[in-house]
Amino acid sequence: MAAKFELYKDKKGEYRWKLLATNGQVIAVGEGYTSKDSAKKGIESVKKNAPTAKVSEI
Repeated sequence: MAAKFELYKDKKGEYRWKLLATNGQVIAVGEGYTSKDSAKKGIESVKKNAPTAKVSEI
């Protein structure tokens, strides 16, 4: 299985996404969005920004 995003509606009616690794484990989750389009934009933002994100130790 390839890594994938799953987009779904939660019990409160908000749209959310989660990123699953190749082994099926959840490796990232998105906040609640009021619209499906906004949730999709959140996914696109992660796709765009993750490869260039720096790692900071705190």
